[in-house]
Amino acid sequence: MNNQGKLELGEQPIARIMIELGLKPNDLVSSSTQQLTYKMVNRAVKGRRLTLNIQRKVLNALNKAAGKEYKSKDLFNY
Repeated sequence: MNNQGKLELGEQPIARIMIELGLKPNDLVSSSTQQLTYKMVNRAVKGRRLTLNIQRKVLNALNKAAGKEYKSKDLFNY
């Protein structure tokens, strides 16, 4: 099966970034100004394929919590 059809893509780079910064899913949910849930963050970390909208929410929350400007390609490898 090609990557287009796979839902589980393995641990994503966002997991490593969050560990390096000492961030937990709660930190992203708390810093988000959008409707972001723990479930969305956990799916992002574990490699569940996310919609572009959810990817943007996670990206915005991480940027705010970290005080840095990451891009989507820095967080996800799909």
